[in-house]
Amino acid sequence: MLRIAVCVSGGGTNLQAIIDGIEKKVIRNTEIAVVISNNPGAYALKRAEGYGIESVCISPKQYADRESFNQAFLEKLDSYQVDLVVLAGFLVVLPEVMIKKYRNRIINVHPSLIPSFCGTGYYGLKVHEGALARGVKITGATVHFVDEGTDTGPIILQEPVMVEQDDTPEILQRRVMEQAEWKILPRAIDLIANGKVRVEDGKALVQNLE
Repeated sequence: MLRIAVCVSGGGTNLQAIIDGIEKKVIRNTEIAVVISNNPGAYALKRAEGYGIESVCISPKQYADRESFNQAFLEKLDSYQVDLVVLAGFLVVLPEVMIKKYRNRIINVHPSLIPSFCGTGYYGLKVHEGALARGVKITGATVHFVDEGTDTGPIILQEPVMVEQDDTPEILQRRVMEQAEWKILPRAIDLIANGKVRVEDGKALVQNLE
């Protein structure tokens, strides 16, 4: 059984997709050990509570400096003995020590087809604003392992989404979530839980995609 921690900062729509995936057995051999947020007002914490999932808030504002927060965050995460950390809209830069300790055991969902519209400054609506400003016809979402860079880790899954002529950033954001993020994040977790993903030479090799 794969024990996962889901890290969130906001509403938790991707968390909901994971919860639904486990309930519908789209995600097999997996349990959510804890939901962690840096934001005490995150609705995701209420979602977790509603399903009886343990949830905790660890905010940088509670600590004197970033180093103290990083240490507390890692200690709290370690205490749950999870196999996989899922970043589902988590707007906190992970400490390097955590990335090293959980090498190839942290995944993130990003609302574009990496390497487009990713990296420093591209998060939330800014990603979709960038795509519309560039005039791309196809965007999408990516699930990838997390490394020391920003959106630079090995790519596990990608899903394309068409851009429509009258899209606003908000409309496009919703379509990317519905048609891509909520599909490939649960799928990636299921693949990992069932031993279908491995990393070799900096690339994620995925089996059994049909």
